[in-house]
Amino acid sequence: MGDMQTESIRQVRDHSADVVDRADREDEPTVITRKGKEVVAVVPIEMLRHDKRLEEQEILALVEERMSSKAPGIPMEDVMAEVLAEGG
Repeated sequence: MGDMQTESIRQVRDHSADVVDRADREDEPTVITRKGKEVVAVVPIEMLRHDKRLEEQEILALVEERMSSKAPGIPMEDVMAEVLAEGG
């Protein structure tokens, strides 16, 4: 996968189909900016699904690690807070 394209919201309005086609055809994300600030990305659906699977695997690995520990239990809320903090 090459470098990500960056386009303003104004540019995307003019050729949104091209942005979607590029993501679908070339597996190429496009970052969309508003007033120079990156706000969203158009990504191929398989890339999104892959990232979600990795995230789920990381959560399961952390839960399994904590559950196998002999240490006193840790509330699930604390585990999830840790996982979400690491992802952000």
